[in-house]
Amino acid sequence: MIINKRIGIIGGGAAGFFSALSVKQHHPDYDVIIFEKSAKILAKVKISGGGRCNVTNATFDNKELAKFYPRGGNHLRKAFEQFNAKSTMDWFEERNVPLDVLAENCVFPRSNESQSIIDCFVREAKTKNVIIKIQTGINEIKKLEDGTFLLESIDNDFIVDKVIVTTGGHPKRISLEWLEKLGHSIVDPLPSLFTFNMPKNPICELMGNVVEETTVKIEGTKLIAKGPLLVTHWGMSGPAILKLSAWGARILAEKEYQFSILVNWLNDRKEDDLRSEMNKVIEIHGGKMVGNLNPFPMTSRLWNFLLLKTEINLEKRWNEVGKKGINKLINTLLNDRYEVSGKTTFKEEFVTAGGVSLDDVDFTTMESKVLPGIFFAGEVLDIDGVTGGFSFQAAWTTGWIAGKNV
Repeated sequence: MIINKRIGIIGGGAAGFFSALSVKQHHPDYDVIIFEKSAKILAKVKISGGGRCNVTNATFDNKELAKFYPRGGNHLRKAFEQFNAKSTMDWFEERNVPLDVLAENCVFPRSNESQSIIDCFVREAKTKNVIIKIQTGINEIKKLEDGTFLLESIDNDFIVDKVIVTTGGHPKRISLEWLEKLGHSIVDPLPSLFTFNMPKNPICELMGNVVEETTVKIEGTKLIAKGPLLVTHWGMSGPAILKLSAWGARILAEKEYQFSILVNWLNDRKEDDLRSEMNKVIEIHGGKMVGNLNPFPMTSRLWNFLLLKTEINLEKRWNEVGKKGINKLINTLLNDRYEVSGKTTFKEEFVTAGGVSLDDVDFTTMESKVLPGIFFAGEVLDIDGVTGGFSFQAAWTTGWIAGKNV
C-alpha cells in the first residue's frame, strides 16, 4: 500500500503558494496544506507595485540578474539555473496570465492588476487540490522519531512528512526565534527598501519633481546608486534612493539613519564637461536670465531652487554670473548635499535584510542543512532584492526548487 506524502507549507504568501504549486507539479500525488496565520492569503502580492504586482524583471542573463540582490545574489545565481526570470514569464503565460515588459524591464500582468496573479494562484491551487488553512499560525515544529514533523498551532496539531517554511520577511528577530530553536542561525532583520527623510528641508516643497537620471552617494562610504530620483513631501525616494537603502541597509542602520547624501543631478556628468557646456551657454545665450534659461534635464522649479540654493539671483544674466558663481553652480549640480534624518517604509511593502542564514540551506534543493526535511523559500531567508520585481523572482525561484525537492 502506497501512502502519499503530506507536505506542510507554513505561510500563505507568494513563496508559499509557488512552493505548493511546485510540489503538485512535480509530485501530483502528494497532499499539500498551506498554513496561513492571518485571515488573508497573498496579502503582499495584492499591494505590491501599487496594486499592479511587479512579478519579475526581464533580465534573462542569470549572472546579471543575481547582481540585483544586496544579499543572496551569489546563492541565487546558481538557483537561477533551475528557475529564472524567463521561467517565471513562461509559467504565468502558460496559465493564461499575459504579461508586459515595461520601463526598467519591470514585468507586470497585462491587466495591470495584482488580482490577476492572485486569481491565477487560487485557481491553480483549487485545481490541484491544495488545502488552504487561514488563521492557522504554526508556533513550533518538532521532528518526531519516525522522521515526520509535528506542526503545533494554537487550536490543532498537524503531522506532515516534509515542511516548507515561507513565512516572509520579519521586522524583528523575535519572530524568527522558533526557527532558531531548531538550530538555525538567524541574521538580525533590518529594513531594506526605504525612503530618506529630510525633515523641514526646503527641497520638500518641490514634492512630485522627478529627475530621470541621477547619481546619489552616501557621504563617507563607497555606496553609490544611479537612477530616477523623486522628491517627496518628507524627503527623497525613487529607484536611486531605494537602491541605496537596499545596498546600505546594515551601514545605514549602524548610523541610526542619520547621514548625508551627495546628489549629482546630471547623473555622471564630469566637472570639465559641465564647465564647457556652461561656457557654450554663456557664449550663445549670455544675455538671457538664468531663471528663464534652464539647459538641463530637470523641471524649471528644481532648476530655480538650485540657483537660489547657490545664491544666484534668478534675474541675473548668464554673462553676469561670473567665474565664482559658475564654480558654485557646478558644485551644486554635481555634489548637492542633503542631510538625512530617519526613514520611511516604501509604500506598504516592508522588505527586510536578514532572516535564516544562507549557510544553513542547500540552494540546489532549498533543504535545511541543520534539520533535513525542512525547506525554505522566499524572504524568510537572508535574501532581498532591489525594487523592480527582484524580490518576487527570488520567491518564485526558491519556491519552485523547494517544491520540486520535497
